[in-house]
Amino acid sequence: MPSCDGIREEFIRCMLRSECVFIKRHSVAECVTNKELESLVPSHCHLLRQSLFDCKRGLIDMRRRMRGVPNAGIKISQGQDDSSKWDS
Repeated sequence: MPSCDGIREEFIRCMLRSECVFIKRHSVAECVTNKELESLVPSHCHLLRQSLFDCKRGLIDMRRRMRGVPNAGIKISQGQDDSSKWDS
C-alpha cells in the first residue's frame, strides 16, 4: 500500500526551514493555520501541503485506490525528446 511518508517528511523539513518557524519562532501549527503568518511561509511549502492533502485523500478514496495514482509508474527521461521520430 502506498504511503505519504516522503511528502510528509519533505513538508516538515520545508516548514522547519521557513522564516515563520526558523526566524520568528512560531510553531508549525501556528504558521499553517494563522492567515497573518501565511506570508512568511514559502510557496514551495504550500505546494507540499497541498500534495500531502491530495496524497492522504487518495489513500481513502476507493476510486483512486482501485485505479492507482495517475502517472505513478511512468518515468520521464530528462533531455530526451520523442518529437524527432515524427519528423520523417
